[in-house]
Amino acid sequence: MKDITIKITGNQFIGDEMEERMEFVTDGRMYERNGANYYIYEESEFSGFPGCMTSLKLKDGILRMKRLGKNSGQSYGTELEFRKGGRFSSRYQTPFGSFDMEVLTNSLETSIDEDGCGLIKVDYHVSLEGMSEGRNALEIEISQ
Repeated sequence: MKDITIKITGNQFIGDEMEERMEFVTDGRMYERNGANYYIYEESEFSGFPGCMTSLKLKDGILRMKRLGKNSGQSYGTELEFRKGGRFSSRYQTPFGSFDMEVLTNSLETSIDEDGCGLIKVDYHVSLEGMSEGRNALEIEISQ
């Protein structure tokens, strides 16, 4: 494992207009196993998921994100998969209840070097149990 810095920029859109922008920088760890790069970091209060550990797995043009945490003894989290043109459904468990969630990945671009550093860009639509729908874009910059 090696120490890394992760900068995540997230944009939420309504139509073509950006509604909200979030950016945060954190320290993390990276390792490679069976041709996949793994990136692990702890979420912060700023990201809206304090106390959660997030892991990203990048392999063969597919990005999988797992977020796990505990609050008042209750476990919560989610798992998402981003694959260009692909749909992924999962259960989003929060301290406030569980919701069905579906993502449709519009695009996924990666430029990662042999050291596992670089940039991951994902643009996707998300639906939370039909209550909330929107388009999001993430840029994940990984450096040593």
